[in-house]
Amino acid sequence: MILISACLLGINCKYSGGNNKIKDIENLLKKEVIIPVCPEQLGGLHTPRNPSEIIIKNSKKYVLDNKGNDLTMNFIKGAEETLKIAKFFNIEEAILKTNSPSCGFGMIYDGSFSSRLIKGDGITALYLKRNNIKLYNEFNYKEKLK
Repeated sequence: MILISACLLGINCKYSGGNNKIKDIENLLKKEVIIPVCPEQLGGLHTPRNPSEIIIKNSKKYVLDNKGNDLTMNFIKGAEETLKIAKFFNIEEAILKTNSPSCGFGMIYDGSFSSRLIKGDGITALYLKRNNIKLYNEFNYKEKLK
């Protein structure tokens, strides 16, 4: 079983109301049981919604939307709910959407809403990593198929 960001499967849960469908990921359906999740929706956010980015102030992470609304608790709740699902199904691997304030890992947007990337992890990715779940993204997931 593998946890996958629902937007990568074509589910319209992206902040803009669309998705980030990757056709090849559907091929995993033939080999794996897939559990789609959208941590932002699990955290109570609607679709569509304003874009959000992580901002670090005084060594603490906050998630703000582009209007300045603090959505940190929604992102934490979404991460907690996603982790509950992962634990329930004994998930060991996940394919997550890059750069997202929830699912991005390794690189995330810098909080300036100017498309600049910095090293860091989204809230959900951090929760999953801390629980020893191997993370892939839409660019390196084929490593999992080897």
